[in-house]
Amino acid sequence: MSFEEARVIFIVYTCSIVPLLLVLFYKEIFPKWVPTFYLGAFITCALGWEIWMTFGLVDGDPVSLRRSEVLNTWLPQNINWILNSLGDAGAVCLGGLWLMWRYAGKNAKVFNSWDWGAFSVLMIWCVGQNILVEMFLYHDQLSVGKPLSWAPLIPSGPYFNPLLFEFNDRTVMLQTQIPWLILPPFLYIAVIKLSNKRTI
Repeated sequence: MSFEEARVIFIVYTCSIVPLLLVLFYKEIFPKWVPTFYLGAFITCALGWEIWMTFGLVDGDPVSLRRSEVLNTWLPQNINWILNSLGDAGAVCLGGLWLMWRYAGKNAKVFNSWDWGAFSVLMIWCVGQNILVEMFLYHDQLSVGKPLSWAPLIPSGPYFNPLLFEFNDRTVMLQTQIPWLILPPFLYIAVIKLSNKRTI
C-alpha cells in the first residue's frame, strides 16, 4: 500500500464515520432538525449520483475499474457509495451548515430565512471542496479517459463533459462539479423548512 492510497483510505473513512458518530451520539449539541437533514442529504447524494458513479450504471465505468486494487480491497465497491454518501452528507453538507453558522456569528437564525451571504458561503464550500477532492483525493478515479455514469443530479452525464482546468497533470471536469452546483440552493431551502417546522 502506498502512502497516497493510505491517505485516501484514511480520509474517506474519517469523513464518513466521524460526522455519523457526532450526529448519533451528540444530538444535544445540534438543533433537533439536524439528523433529519443529515439523513435527507445522505439519500439525496446516494440516489443523485453516488450509486450511479460507483456502479457505472449508465455509460460509465464502475469504480472498481477506475482505481487500484488496494483501494478496491479497502473501499469495496459495494460499500463505496455508502461511504461517499456519508461523507457528502456529513463532511460536506453538515460542514457547510457549520460554516454558514460561523459566518452568521454563531446565530442559528441564519437557518430560519434565506441569507445571500450565508448561501454564498455554502456554495463556495460545496464547489471548493469538490474541486479539492477531484484534484487531490480521487484524481486517479476521475481523470480524463475514465468515463463516469450519467446520474439524476448530473443530467449532462458523460455526453457533455469539458475539461474545466488542469493543474500539475490533474484535471477538473464539468461532470463532477454539476451536483455541487445544483444541490446547495436545495440544501438551504430544506434547512429553512426544517428549522422553521421545528420552531413552530
